[in-house]
Amino acid sequence: MFDSIYTATGVTTSQFFIMAAASLVSGFVFSWLMSFKIRAKKRFFIVTAVVPFIVSAVITFVSGNIGAGVAVGGAFSLIRFRSAPGSADEISSLLIAMGSGIAFGMGYVAYGVIILIGMAVIYLVLSLLPIFEHKSMSEERLLRITIPESLEYTGAFDDTFKHYLKSFENAGVKTTGMGSMFRLSFKIVMKDPAEEKEFIDELRTKNGNLEIAVLPYTEPQNQL
Repeated sequence: MFDSIYTATGVTTSQFFIMAAASLVSGFVFSWLMSFKIRAKKRFFIVTAVVPFIVSAVITFVSGNIGAGVAVGGAFSLIRFRSAPGSADEISSLLIAMGSGIAFGMGYVAYGVIILIGMAVIYLVLSLLPIFEHKSMSEERLLRITIPESLEYTGAFDDTFKHYLKSFENAGVKTTGMGSMFRLSFKIVMKDPAEEKEFIDELRTKNGNLEIAVLPYTEPQNQL
């Protein structure tokens, strides 16, 4: 059951279709299970479902052919540079799908199914368990304040911050509005989340009633 279905003499048509059926079915089951916890577009789950078969087919056809293997590696490197940045969940899902595809491509159908379904179940269980959750991180917010270029922003909001915030940290500054305004970003933790409106209203009196945003804090590549 856990031996490779491929033989030393080559891959038969029936063996290939067994591998294809197993990788596609388990790939769609894996993608369906992951869809309960990953918030992504439909096309991502479709791609994740077919990746195991695509990788396994490539591994099957280039097996023993060094030149073809190098060519395929170069093609994969080009695809990497055309891929949009994804979340950690999306990247992990693709890595799992590719890992199982290698197992399928070498004829180890049972191992490929175990990798896909097993990792999906483990991911779902870990997502449900109350571990790795830090309350302080869930309280963090990203504050964005737009100010006119004439305002000296260094320390301009410190008194308001000290009154309403438990902690605050400068997360960067950038120009906006063709250079006529600045956008300040801060990582903040409110003392009392119920005072958020009062906090924003007081900031509006100091930034000329320009745009203010309080958002969930994440670690994006460009949070400004």
